[in-house]
Amino acid sequence: MPILPIDTGRYGTAEMRRIFEEENRLQRYLDVEAALAWAHAEVGNIPREDAQKIMEMASTRYVKIERVKEIEKEIRHDVMAMVKALAEVCGKSGAYVHLGATSYDIVDTATALQLKEALNLIEKKLTELEKILMKKAEEHKETIMVGRTHGQHALPITLGFKFAVWMKEISRHIQRLRECKKRILVGKMSGAVGTMAGLGPHAMKIQELVMQRLGLKPAEITTQIVQRDRHAELVCLLAIIASTLDKFATEIRELQRPEIAEVAEPFLEKQVGSSTMPHKRNPELCERICGLAKIMRSLTIPALENVVTWHERDLTQSSAERFIIPQACILVDYMLHLMIGIVRNLYVDKEKMRKNLEMTQGRIMSEAVMIKLVEKGMNRQEAHELLRKLAIKSQIEKRHFKQILLENEIIRKFLNENEIEEALKPENYLGTAIQQVELILREAKKG
Repeated sequence: MPILPIDTGRYGTAEMRRIFEEENRLQRYLDVEAALAWAHAEVGNIPREDAQKIMEMASTRYVKIERVKEIEKEIRHDVMAMVKALAEVCGKSGAYVHLGATSYDIVDTATALQLKEALNLIEKKLTELEKILMKKAEEHKETIMVGRTHGQHALPITLGFKFAVWMKEISRHIQRLRECKKRILVGKMSGAVGTMAGLGPHAMKIQELVMQRLGLKPAEITTQIVQRDRHAELVCLLAIIASTLDKFATEIRELQRPEIAEVAEPFLEKQVGSSTMPHKRNPELCERICGLAKIMRSLTIPALENVVTWHERDLTQSSAERFIIPQACILVDYMLHLMIGIVRNLYVDKEKMRKNLEMTQGRIMSEAVMIKLVEKGMNRQEAHELLRKLAIKSQIEKRHFKQILLENEIIRKFLNENEIEEALKPENYLGTAIQQVELILREAKKG
């Protein structure tokens, strides 16, 4: 009976969960064994007909997971249970199964095969999210909204500018993932302690042939295991990607609050927000992303601790990575799946954005007024102090900043009413925000 929410189907996409299902992992073990038998035949170590038989039977159609578990229960070694189950169905050719290999030649290479599939899915989703953010940046490059720092109104920006910043962050993750793949997607066929002694005089060629057949690169040099700095790098990268998605989700959650109400995640017609309050429209998808990001960041600790091993190998990595590698890939893929749907169908309220811009009664434009005063010859520090005091006065008296500015003699010496009015228009103080969005989009489209 399923226990964890990944197993129940609550979290994770079907395509990613399939990669890490027990039967698929067994098939990857068998793929490695088949490639090993083929390589042995290629260098003349075993008869070709025996290699052919092993390759034919190295399938979950013949090697049943139930039989592997039955053997494992007796011998308490999962890889050797698979070896015995495969040898059984191969008849006399079974004598050559697993020749010269050690368990983690099979396990680490099979893991690389799973990761190859998994990382392709993650990269595909990152690319899709990047494209959606590009489209949203273009669509909203002139949609003016409040820029906030410390949770307070700062200066006007555009929603498209925000999306462009997000898009570039996703672009960097795509670059990181592609770089990381070079170090992650490697296998080994080097036997006990990594010396290849059991593989005979053609050992190096056998490793090369096995990896060639499986579409992996051979690790340059290993002990009895592929060194876990590789896996640690991947899990840390996936945790960084999760943190980026956490950031996007947190921003949407904040902007969805009724006090702000500028954007909102999609809410289905029959969706229920609360079991008791019918009016609730909770940002539950974004909250789910934020919650799963906590799990993702926690996985970096065992991933980093797995780098440490006694001598040429021990088993302290094994139990930990049976959890962290599938979880990391399944959760990040699922978080990307959620974020793609959220951003694609994001509700944007431009009217509320305009209302929020006016909430501070013009005080949000104090820097623009200060810059105008400096252009007219006023000392920058004096202008800043004067406007700071006038902004406080506007807030205390609950009067529009424009009125306060017009009443001040010093301000009127430098600026007339029309100049003050122009300085207080948010659309006049966007700097290069729109141009930056356009530049980023042009560069992205070039590839």
